[in-house]
Amino acid sequence: MWKILGILILVWLAFSVLGFVIKGLLWLAVIGIILFLATAVYGIFKERSDRS
Repeated sequence: MWKILGILILVWLAFSVLGFVIKGLLWLAVIGIILFLATAVYGIFKERSDRS
């Protein structure tokens, strides 16, 4: 499970960097940041529910 989340976080981070580097793709950076944060939050909540 953590491998998949880690890979997704790396992909979203790469999209964000590409979006900022290529100025015409700023929308890609915004989507990448949103998906990065959503995946991180999901991972945190998933870990907390597994501990209980």
